[in-house]
Amino acid sequence: MEKKIEDLEALTEEAKRFVETLAPAANAATLVALSGELGAGKTAFTKAVARALGVEETVTSPTFVLEKIYLLPAKKPFKRLVHIDAYRLTSGAELAPLGFDELMKDPSNLVLLEWPEHVADALPAPAARLSFTALPDGSHKISYG
Repeated sequence: MEKKIEDLEALTEEAKRFVETLAPAANAATLVALSGELGAGKTAFTKAVARALGVEETVTSPTFVLEKIYLLPAKKPFKRLVHIDAYRLTSGAELAPLGFDELMKDPSNLVLLEWPEHVADALPAPAARLSFTALPDGSHKISYG
């Protein structure tokens, strides 16, 4: 499935719709892999997902810190949103210092991982794979698969 996103309002609505499709797994975190070139919309989508889940603090790209964890309000299906940016990583082994294995064992974690292709050797099968493309007219395309 593909969706064309014309503006921030459409992105916000798509993030809300996407969040409604997610449910915690029984014995592991829910991993969502976000692929696309720089500027394609991965972080913007993550920000919209965070808002849809009730995160009130400012959500920024973890490019230099690699990982940010946001506590979610009660009554949400997940307890934590974990945002990881693997852009600067070259192998899955570099996820270990982030406590990735422990994060992935907790079913109350929703993990959004940007640049999964950089650490593919350490990843379990994701619950969802989204690919982002910036289009020449300024809009973006999200492909689910």
